[in-house]
Amino acid sequence: MKFERGASRLIDIILAITFIIILLPIMLIIFLLIKLDSRGPVLFKQQRIGKDGEAFLILKFRTMIINSEQKLKENPVLYRKYIENSYKLDPSEDPRITKLGEFLRKTSLDEIPQFLNVLIGDMSIVGPRPVLLDELKEYGNKREIFLSVKPGITGYWQVSGRSNIGYPERVNLELYYIERKNILFDISIIGKTFISVLKKRELIKFKIKHERIHC
Repeated sequence: MKFERGASRLIDIILAITFIIILLPIMLIIFLLIKLDSRGPVLFKQQRIGKDGEAFLILKFRTMIINSEQKLKENPVLYRKYIENSYKLDPSEDPRITKLGEFLRKTSLDEIPQFLNVLIGDMSIVGPRPVLLDELKEYGNKREIFLSVKPGITGYWQVSGRSNIGYPERVNLELYYIERKNILFDISIIGKTFISVLKKRELIKFKIKHERIHC
C-alpha cells in the first residue's frame, strides 16, 4: 500500500510537469485573453476541502466576473436553483460567467492551473472532485471515506457523465472509485478523460462550423 501511494505520487509529479511544459504556450495565450476580456485577476482561487478534511486553494483560470458570488446571491431565485442543482447552473443563465469563460469551461481549459495544485501536493491527477465545505453534507456518514484520498483533476465521476450526474448519484460514483482505487484504474480514467476532451472539442468545432455556414 505504501509502495502504491509512493508510485502514485511519482506519476502525479511526472504527469503534472509534462502537461505544464506542453501546455505552457496555451497558458500564455489564455493569460493574455483573460486580461483583454475582463477586469480582474487571471487566476481564480477558491477554498476547497481536500484529503483528511484539510482546506486548500484550488486554482483555475478565471471564467467569471469579479464579485461573482455576490452577483449570484443578489438573485435569490437563481441562487436557490444553484444550490438545488448540485451547486451549478447552465452557463446560458449564469450571470457570473464571461463569454471567454464559457469557452474555457466547455473545453476544460480553465482547469489547466490545477496541475500546479498537483505539484504542490494538494491534489492528484485522478481522484474525487474537490468539494466546497457546504457540499460535504451530501456525503453524510460516508464523509470520512470521501476525505480519505486526495481530490483529483479528473475522476470516475467526470468520465461517467460529469455535470449530467448530480447528488446523490455523484456520491455513489465517488465512493465507488475510492473503494476500487489502484494505479490501473487511474490509468483507465486518464485514458477516458483524453477521449472525452477530444470528443468535446470536436463537437465545439462542428458547432462553430455549423454557425458560420448559417451566418
